[in-house]
Amino acid sequence: MSEYNQASHGCFNDYVPIKVNRIFDSCSDKDCLSNIQVTLEEGELPENINIVKSRCVKVEDVCINVEAIPFNRGFFSIDITFTFSIEILAYEKACGAATAYKGTAFATKNCILYGSESATKTFFSNDTESVGDTNECCVTVNLPTASVSVVEPIVLETKIGTSCTTNVEKTEANEQNKRSVIVTLGLFSVVELTRPVTIMVPTVDYTIPKKECCADTDSPCEIFDKLKFPESEFSPVTINDSGICGCAQSNSCSDECS
Repeated sequence: MSEYNQASHGCFNDYVPIKVNRIFDSCSDKDCLSNIQVTLEEGELPENINIVKSRCVKVEDVCINVEAIPFNRGFFSIDITFTFSIEILAYEKACGAATAYKGTAFATKNCILYGSESATKTFFSNDTESVGDTNECCVTVNLPTASVSVVEPIVLETKIGTSCTTNVEKTEANEQNKRSVIVTLGLFSVVELTRPVTIMVPTVDYTIPKKECCADTDSPCEIFDKLKFPESEFSPVTINDSGICGCAQSNSCSDECS
């Protein structure tokens, strides 16, 4: 913001109202989602597959449901369902060629956050309405808005497992063990509850940025000349540099490691 030279104004000229989404409560989680079954597009994992590895995992969708907690006013229960898109590499043997499979997996979590209370209903000129839910006649619950931010998950384990499925044919239930892929994922997430509020903020005069617009006109070789030589890339890390005591298992040099 230095290009606007705000310090030169000395003081604020006025206070103006603005509408923003205030964060009333938030939480961050580091979840280990274990034993998640992957539903493969091709169906059951073939019998000749003995090794599976995860090639790529990403969050495809997040479904969020917000409900008021009756016994604790102002607090809301947030149910979250993550949909993961997963690519699997399957091998018949370790030195064999890989076969790629695609699948989908689901995981759920719940948290309780404070979202304040509001009995108003807000309408906008673009025909939208504030989030709300009418549970009973003349009782309107104006729910806060929940948002979930995630980074792509980390695959902690991929293995072959079995799942029990039930097929009903001619009124007889037949249980079958189906080969499937089981994964364990590490997921970092941030959940926030927000409501639109009107606040007063101090303002200064409108100003024109002092910074000039420019583009990099250097040639590729000139840009390359500005790069610092990557010395670390040519210096392999030793076991001492990595912070691991290399003789931890040796009694003769235990004093050295300590």
